[in-house]
Amino acid sequence: MSVRRVVPNIQSDTAGENKDFYGLLGFEEVMNHGWIMTLASPSAPAAQISFMTDDATAPVAPDLSVEVDDVDAAYAIMRDSGAEIVHPLQDEEWGVRRFFVRDPNGRVVNVLGHS
Repeated sequence: MSVRRVVPNIQSDTAGENKDFYGLLGFEEVMNHGWIMTLASPSAPAAQISFMTDDATAPVAPDLSVEVDDVDAAYAIMRDSGAEIVHPLQDEEWGVRRFFVRDPNGRVVNVLGHS
């Protein structure tokens, strides 16, 4: 299993203001589902930041997202380690398979893979 990207998720009700502010640094909108918007650098597309009001299908908003090449393997590793699974492994309608796990700092990590 390998990591493809790590994206901080900032809970915010001011997506438009964040888009304008981070646009000054060269970020552009690459995804917007209404409840989550992701900005990325055109010159380094894996450099991303997301802003979300609340997660649309999970009980909590994650603090960061980690995209991996094998989310099922990541889930098995985390589950077998005894880590707290906050949100179960599931397929989402927008084309990702994901689960949430709590890290040792109490942060919620959205671990995902694209379908």
